[in-house]
Amino acid sequence: MLIRELTPTECADVLQRTILGRLACTRDGYPYVVPVHFSFDVERACVYGFSAVGQKVHWMRANPRVCLEVEEVTNKDQWRTVLIFGRYEEIQESPEEAEARQRALDRFRQRPEWWLPAGATVESRHPEAAVVYRIQIERVTGRQAMRRTLPETPGINRQRD
Repeated sequence: MLIRELTPTECADVLQRTILGRLACTRDGYPYVVPVHFSFDVERACVYGFSAVGQKVHWMRANPRVCLEVEEVTNKDQWRTVLIFGRYEEIQESPEEAEARQRALDRFRQRPEWWLPAGATVESRHPEAAVVYRIQIERVTGRQAMRRTLPETPGINRQRD
């Protein structure tokens, strides 16, 4: 198998095609990883999210340094992953942040059922409210795995992992 680094442009391409990732945050020395829907904004170097207020939001408010992992997996030998390291920021309903909030909502609306799962209710909890947030990207890295094949030799067909 051959693994190579993705270029920044290739990382951006993966982020533009993907809407589901795994968000990691920490609090009091404990990690927390949860799947999230997101929308990538290449022009603002951020991703937008929408969430009910719960453990994830409380933890990111306490420690805004987060990591988002996204992946495209074809099979065990063919995949791409991108990691975003950045800072959580809530986008308030204020005149100063109206443009940012509108950009986020415009990107959300490009996905069917964009309000889910944050807009869904869970019987065991009663969310305080929902927040629109962005992760301001500080660093992006990505990798790609491919199956490496050896050159064909007449009469022999070989593959190497």
